[in-house]
Amino acid sequence: MMQKQPPTRYTVPIEPGKDGTRLDRTLSEALPDLSRTRLRALIEAGHVCPEGGAPVSDPAKKVRAGQIYEITVPDATPAAPEPQAMELDIVYEDSNVIVINKPAGMVVHPAAGNPDRTLVNALLAHAAISDKGGLSGIGGVERPGIVHRLDKGTSGLMVVAKNDAAHACLSRQFAERSIERVYQAVVWGVPSPRQGEIEGNIGRSTANRKKMAVVKRGGKPALTRFKVIKPLGLAASLVECRLATGRTHQIRVHMAHLGHPVIGDPLYGRVGRPRMQAVGEKAAAAIRELNHQVLHAYIIGFIPVEGAELLHFENKLPYEINSLIEILENE
Repeated sequence: MMQKQPPTRYTVPIEPGKDGTRLDRTLSEALPDLSRTRLRALIEAGHVCPEGGAPVSDPAKKVRAGQIYEITVPDATPAAPEPQAMELDIVYEDSNVIVINKPAGMVVHPAAGNPDRTLVNALLAHAAISDKGGLSGIGGVERPGIVHRLDKGTSGLMVVAKNDAAHACLSRQFAERSIERVYQAVVWGVPSPRQGEIEGNIGRSTANRKKMAVVKRGGKPALTRFKVIKPLGLAASLVECRLATGRTHQIRVHMAHLGHPVIGDPLYGRVGRPRMQAVGEKAAAAIRELNHQVLHAYIIGFIPVEGAELLHFENKLPYEINSLIEILENE
């Protein structure tokens, strides 16, 4: 069982300059640790009332100067996913965030086909025993705040919020595109020029609904900045990709659109016999054994909560990717 957090109570006086503004907006400005969405839910659930009065249920209610509102944040309720003890590679943890080095093959959140043994299940179990503090509740639920995801086959650094304040701060940075996210990938061929930008709206593929694609109409704007770190012979190269946006499968889609798909990518990296014949036998055998794309999130930088200093993390490529690089370089 996860340790419950006691109910928290806040008192917010309405200042003259706030007269006539919405209740949810006024409270969110006064209580930065709670998101506006969270406060709206608390109002609708009857946890907000003017001093000495009955609970308010309308988030849009206009406040009056001189009023005092009392807000009660109840205990976080247990999350639906079950905690499952699993080994985690924890890069950093404090009372607000946890940074994980996710292995390839691990799914982030339970979904159809992957109901358990996910990162969320592991984090729920870890929070129960962590000496850095548990989960204080994201939106009133004891759960890790997943503000971004890595595909099942992508390894590397992920940041997860442990409370509403961190969740709101990280979500804002993702919306503003101010979080630093850098990936390394082994791709087919050697891009020319060696660095540049790939820009193109990404939306659902009309040919295969399981895939995303660069589309001429619709979709969402996407921008990836890339540069070749080093060629791996003539058949492949190690590239760095920096995300300016964060669309589904963005790097995988953009590199395939450029004509240099990520090696091992089961959706976007299928290649014909000529490319496989361009690498040596040992490299070809190693590539055939891959069951995921050779893509690793190796840098992440962010501010954990408002007013805190920037945190920056960098980790090395996993052994499997380094091994493939060495084979490609030496054949």
